Amino acid sequence: MAEELVEELLEEDDSDSQKGKFMTFQTGKEYFGISISYVNEIIAMQPITPIPEVDNYIKGLINLRGKIIPVIDVRVRFKMEPTEYTDRTCIIVIDVKSTVIGLIVEKIEEVDTILDDDIVPPPSLGHKEHEHSKYVYGLARTGNRVKLLLDPERLIKQEIFNVLEDIQEEEQS
Repeated sequence: MAEELVEELLEEDDSDSQKGKFMTFQTGKEYFGISISYVNEIIAMQPITPIPEVDNYIKGLINLRGKIIPVIDVRVRFKMEPTEYTDRTCIIVIDVKSTVIGLIVEKIEEVDTILDDDIVPPPSLGHKEHEHSKYVYGLARTGNRVKLLLDPERLIKQEIFNVLEDIQEEEQS
């Protein structure tokens, strides 16, 4: 259902039609949103080839139609306890700075329209107990939920770009 909405939105070339649209998903008990402008597609879980000596949230690589893509587990990235993948677990394929990366999420919610006026900056309480707070640029109330809006450029650390560079160098050798 949400996958079909994303496909429809991505087929539209008009950037105005994507303005204010967010792919929302659940990880743990929290709800997150990422601007639809970063989202390429949503795919089912598939075999992941592990990469040695990388951070534990970098789960490895997938082969998506001949393209090698690193995938990260959002739950582990946010320092939450890992959980087993279910039939609801999927990969949101995003494009950040011309780099394609997969985000493993527990459950897709919906494509939600969130206006700029409905977004407030996250509070700065001085607490570091929530790892994800440094990746959140805003909070939005939709219905009876608060969704944390992610900045993918902050979420994807330099290590992932380094992993990709290493893979590309090996492919060229």
